Amino acid sequence: MRAGRLIGAAIAAVLAAASLTGCVAADSGAVKIALLLPDAKTARYETFDKPYFTNRINQLGDFDILYSNADQDASKQQSQAEAALASGVKVLVLDPVDGAASVSIVAAANAQGVPVIAYDRFISGGELAFYVSFDNANIGHLQASALVAKLDEEGAGGGILMVNGSPTDNNAGGFKSGAHSVIDTSGYPVLAEFDTPDWSPDKAQDWVASQITQFRGRISAIYAANDGTASGAIAAVYAANLTPRPFVTGQDAELAAIQRIVSGDQYMTIYKDIKQEAELAAEMAVRLARGEAATGETVIDGTPATLLGAEVVTVDTILDTVVADGVYTVDEICTAAYEAACERAGIR
Repeated sequence: MRAGRLIGAAIAAVLAAASLTGCVAADSGAVKIALLLPDAKTARYETFDKPYFTNRINQLGDFDILYSNADQDASKQQSQAEAALASGVKVLVLDPVDGAASVSIVAAANAQGVPVIAYDRFISGGELAFYVSFDNANIGHLQASALVAKLDEEGAGGGILMVNGSPTDNNAGGFKSGAHSVIDTSGYPVLAEFDTPDWSPDKAQDWVASQITQFRGRISAIYAANDGTASGAIAAVYAANLTPRPFVTGQDAELAAIQRIVSGDQYMTIYKDIKQEAELAAEMAVRLARGEAATGETVIDGTPATLLGAEVVTVDTILDTVVADGVYTVDEICTAAYEAACERAGIR
């Protein structure tokens, strides 16, 4: 029995190590830094966060980057973290699937003397070396302020559905509270609200569809916490042939969201400089790997932290934000399907 357990443990270790994409087959001898991201449903992680982080690390020295994506599975992320620690990483950069469950990852890293950077989402519990993110309550405030101003401009008389983020994401609570700080005093009633499990567009779509059945004729707007949930909400609006179409918010400035803004399906999104966030995380990871201390612009729960700003993007500001900063080109936005809409919006 003991031999069988040893074989099983060896197989488990191999499988866990295999989940760390970006690992080299043989140990190069370079210092290892692990980047653990939470999911692939949110387009930003694979499109922006990973390459920005990786490129900046490579600019700063000879390091092995152990990258893994948990596919919104907290247990999988736990296994990936354990494999990274077993491989001898010097720094763990962690964007947790579940802020509460990830405390055990931080504790395991602390026990091995491996510093942990909380990336994009804070982790309450354990000892963190650094935290970098955006001001989440302010983002919710920006989303709701833009939405309420649009409703006022249009003379809307209905209410708002609120499609919030995942209940396991600490950031989602900040977005939600920031949005409520505006909506609750706006005069526009919250018809219903939903905390979307796993930030799932499909679950957002199903919920919005059920609310359209109940509140048809009364929905002036849908507060969607990010672009993924916005896509689900908009799909439900189209499937129900809801007219007039409600104004929909978003966040992350995904390309598909920018195109929906151009076409009029989505009212706004939030542009966050993910390059700045990822590169700052990389720079602090390198400092920590070299035995230096991380420093931030503020302190959150005893952790050095930097919270970055964000901007509202509407059809009128696409050129001044995501295009001006080189996130997308006009050609990438104005594909054949959106050519006419781009011309109407003055983007072409």
